[in-house]
Amino acid sequence: MEKKSSNKNLHDASKSKQDEFYTQLNDIANELKHYRSQLKGKVIFCNCDDPFESNFFKYFAANFNALKIKKLIATSYVKSPIVGGQLPLFEIEGLKPDGKEPYIVEINEVPDLNNDGAISLDDVEYLLKHNKNISRRLHGDEEYNAGDFRSKECVELLKQADIVVTNPPFSLFREFVNLLVEHNKDFVIIGNKNAITYKDVFRLIKADRLWLGVSHRNKGTGMFFSIPNTDYLSNPTRVKDGKVFIGGAVWFTTLDTPVNHEPMTL
Repeated sequence: MEKKSSNKNLHDASKSKQDEFYTQLNDIANELKHYRSQLKGKVIFCNCDDPFESNFFKYFAANFNALKIKKLIATSYVKSPIVGGQLPLFEIEGLKPDGKEPYIVEINEVPDLNNDGAISLDDVEYLLKHNKNISRRLHGDEEYNAGDFRSKECVELLKQADIVVTNPPFSLFREFVNLLVEHNKDFVIIGNKNAITYKDVFRLIKADRLWLGVSHRNKGTGMFFSIPNTDYLSNPTRVKDGKVFIGGAVWFTTLDTPVNHEPMTL
């Protein structure tokens, strides 16, 4: 029954168009550790992430040198409801104090700017504060709002990327995947396990072009998310430290995984 209630939370969110699900850093790290060799030298695009609040941005920025990635791009859609929790947006060069504009952050390197002998978010914060070329506003177009992953400027950024890693809006998952496939991009993203039954998604699985991530192959599905507003949830039975458990949440990826090569016992 508990699992059913957790899935109902996802259905409630979908009906309310509530797509602000903030992924936990440990869930990101536990999944992405399986793809380290495939991330090396690649341009990573987090195209559904507030760079100052997203744990996806935090993970890649803090591990930029350790992962040996070539470039990190992150774009935001609207002002985060929890803005200010990670980095002080009001101090970032070139962005207005209220932080309402969607924006982009592009990082090509993370040097040890504070000279402490290690690379950390402190270095990233210093970089964002003092290099006005790192971040800029997004403007959108006649069809989509600024920062929308479907907008022309975000699609142009997508063309630069090698791998997309993010938690896209659950209500737009099908459209999100179709856009990535259209542009032939690899990805590691979070979605509802029921997306397996979508015609567009199932044909990718059938063609051996898409599969579940490592985290949910050998254990039950579901993750805890930070959700700014839980008023729309009819039965938030799994709440821990202010985080809500979504039973249907799983990783989807086009990257090769160790599990893909495990022999199947017949």
